[in-house]
Amino acid sequence: MMNVPLLISPMLERAERVFPKKEIVSCTPSGIHRQTYAQMGERTRKLSDALQKLGVKQGDRVGTLAWNHYRHLEAYFAIPSMGAVLHTINLRLSPEHLAYVINHAEDRILLIDDSLLPLIEAIREKLTTVEAFIIMSDQSELPKTTLSPLYSYEDLLSEGDPHFEYPKDLDENSPAGMCYTSATTGMPKGVVYTQRSIYLHSMTAGLADTIGLSEGDTCLSVVPMFHVNAWGLPFAATWFGAKQVLPGPMLKAEVLANLIQSEKVTVTGGIPTIWMELLKELEHKTYDLSSLRMLLFGGLSAPPSMIRAFEEKHGIPVVHAYGMTETSPIVTVSHLKSYQKDLPLEERLAIKAKQGLVSPGLEVRAIGSDGKEIAWDGKEMGELLIRGPWIADAYYKGDRSSDAFQDGWLHTGDVVTIDEEGTIKVADRTKDLIKSGGEWISSVDLENGIMSHEGVYEAAVVGMPHEKWQERPVACVVLKENYKNKVSEENIIDFLKPQVAKWWLPDEVIFMDELPKSTVGKFLKRALREQLEHRLSK
Repeated sequence: MMNVPLLISPMLERAERVFPKKEIVSCTPSGIHRQTYAQMGERTRKLSDALQKLGVKQGDRVGTLAWNHYRHLEAYFAIPSMGAVLHTINLRLSPEHLAYVINHAEDRILLIDDSLLPLIEAIREKLTTVEAFIIMSDQSELPKTTLSPLYSYEDLLSEGDPHFEYPKDLDENSPAGMCYTSATTGMPKGVVYTQRSIYLHSMTAGLADTIGLSEGDTCLSVVPMFHVNAWGLPFAATWFGAKQVLPGPMLKAEVLANLIQSEKVTVTGGIPTIWMELLKELEHKTYDLSSLRMLLFGGLSAPPSMIRAFEEKHGIPVVHAYGMTETSPIVTVSHLKSYQKDLPLEERLAIKAKQGLVSPGLEVRAIGSDGKEIAWDGKEMGELLIRGPWIADAYYKGDRSSDAFQDGWLHTGDVVTIDEEGTIKVADRTKDLIKSGGEWISSVDLENGIMSHEGVYEAAVVGMPHEKWQERPVACVVLKENYKNKVSEENIIDFLKPQVAKWWLPDEVIFMDELPKSTVGKFLKRALREQLEHRLSK
């Protein structure tokens, strides 16, 4: 067999040659922008040539601070195809963490949306490796800024070579991209993706039992391109020739619903928080979303009630997926097996609410506190371990012996059950499991139970210290606007009683206006515990 390296540049070449007429649709400050894969290919080569003229060499890190749009997509391919490393920077990081990741990655050049300039201006004096700033903007003139040297993205492309040749002799195991974890404690940790890992992960997104992405799809990437490469969707969609819709910073439910309707979107992915807002929008306004064949959930578990609402009320198929920055991210996708499609509705919903089956190419196991592998019975809980060709084996500049990487496995920190069918269900993070009287309580199960109440918008459950039982669950609940002052603590507890064991019931239900969230929309339970401790100390 031929030993052909698995590289990113052939993915772009296939799109521009085989699907030259297919569209990339972007929401920009100037309105809707459309271009074809043929145009994208030419502009991408011009960008690579421009970066090379600025001194970017193979292995150099180039950072992007940008929303989801066509220029960012061009950078996704221009930077790794020339052998440099694409560092997508989470624009929601604190100034301290923002400066840290740029310096830690040793980014030489930053590509920045003009609307995000203030984020970099505020930390410019702390940046130790950045040599130039490239502004991505619809405006012809450069904005006034303290950053220097400053270049216009479009001006650089106007002088770039549209026939720039990508090297074919790159090592497929060389770094191609990197993201940093959204740290809740300490500093973010860098994860480096290789040419090979991105290639294989992208191929997996096209499998029928994962996302099944193909040329016939229109893919709306709602998950930010600065978060785990938008779950790999931009790479896969380009390679397979799917039409792409990129919403920029326009993540309001009304905008997304209009995009799905007008562009006939078939596949979209985002965190449940986004889809909660879409569900609210659909309650009071009618849209034609019949083109959707898959609404992909990830990042947080979605309660069965939300899945039911989308599928039964609106006819939109929901698919759960699981992954993390360290896993590129796709690990599992939840599809019903052929013989499960005739099960009663409640059983089907229960399966769809789980994280699903491991993707082909990966291996998983779960170990209990005794270090032994748990039984696949859907009851016994253990920490999920993963290994495979798109799973990290160390953090960037980090110690290979980190607790997360042991014996050739990634230790995820997620506590799961695995049933007889091989279906994985995340019960909790190890740090968020509640130990009451020597027994474990899943905060995720309690949250999903509470969020199935018609008056509840969001719920987070944390364990609080208890003199007798070590820890007891406390539920923090955000009610929907029209249910405020109408739902009591007793209502929530009574609603939960038929769903969980009596000793699982929260000791207290606290109603809040909002819950603290991380930069990627996950509940910040550490911050929530601190709020509750402060409240109790008063």
